[in-house]
Amino acid sequence: MLLYLTEYLSQYYSGFNVFQYLTLRAILGVLTALAIAFLVGPEMIRRLGRYQIGQPVRDDGPQTHLVKAGTPTMGGALILVAVAVATLLWADLGNRYVWVVLLVTLSFGAIGWVDDYRKLVLKNSDGISARSKLFWQSLIALSVTIFLYLTSTSPAETALIVPFFKDIAINLGWFYVVIAWFVIVGSSNAVNLTDGLDGLAILPTVLIAGALMVFAYTTGNVKFAVYLGIPYIRDAAEIVVFCGALVGAGLGFLWFNAYPAMVFMGDVGALALGAALGIVAVLVRQELVFMVMAGVFVMETVSVILQVASYKLTGRRIFHMAPLHHHFELKGWPEPRVIVRFWIITVILVLVGLATLKIR
Repeated sequence: MLLYLTEYLSQYYSGFNVFQYLTLRAILGVLTALAIAFLVGPEMIRRLGRYQIGQPVRDDGPQTHLVKAGTPTMGGALILVAVAVATLLWADLGNRYVWVVLLVTLSFGAIGWVDDYRKLVLKNSDGISARSKLFWQSLIALSVTIFLYLTSTSPAETALIVPFFKDIAINLGWFYVVIAWFVIVGSSNAVNLTDGLDGLAILPTVLIAGALMVFAYTTGNVKFAVYLGIPYIRDAAEIVVFCGALVGAGLGFLWFNAYPAMVFMGDVGALALGAALGIVAVLVRQELVFMVMAGVFVMETVSVILQVASYKLTGRRIFHMAPLHHHFELKGWPEPRVIVRFWIITVILVLVGLATLKIR
């Protein structure tokens, strides 16, 4: 939005041309989202507390979590507002990828909001049923991916890129829709499963969004794409602004969500953030690298799958409790230790993911 204003004003003063630089707009997106989170956060937390929209705590979980009961939830709405406003202000709104990432993020946020509203306000402990949630997630993901497939202008936009091999790109055809659906829906639910400790989900999200920002910039810049041996996708560069907004909003939310948390993001934030990371990975054609960088989210999800499968097949549990972070808590690890170690693992995996840009 402001891009068009500065473009118009540049005919009267050439200094406004600086806003045409993508890197500057990405930085402004980070700072704008961060400022919105800092300004809106305290009032939102007060209102959520006033309306008693607080987090229920399971009795069968770690006993240290009982003190968290009543902590304001649905704070993920703060992230969505900050990301949406910052992106609309600084991104090129003529770019279809910008609207795709915003639509997916806000739509998955809406699913999470309804789920949180039913559980926390209407006191319906079941919220949205798992089947209904998966249906709406799949409907949104499939609609978007079919649109992307039908509007693709080059084979690179729908090919599967294999890391470390610059000459291997698998033409997926319509199977692209299936892969993209799996990444978006899987990522959304994986982040939701991980969001069980203070700050555990949000910082890995910020780190991965920052890495995807690098991938988006290099993929959308023909010179960098040729130099690094990665496919050039013309519209991908503008996603950098969205990723920057995600980083800024995430850091702003972490200010209030760090241990001991003043607010939780709830499903409205977790489902939206996971879907946002997933759709960006799909657009920049780095699904395989994304699964590596999101290793913490993957292992949390796998722990739940293994736990459920083992209990149903053998009647025995593999872990003390799933997802995995609760297993370590029940082993006696203090909550901050679990959080920080999972953060460190994410830093390592993100660096490995970034290394694939050069090692090929």
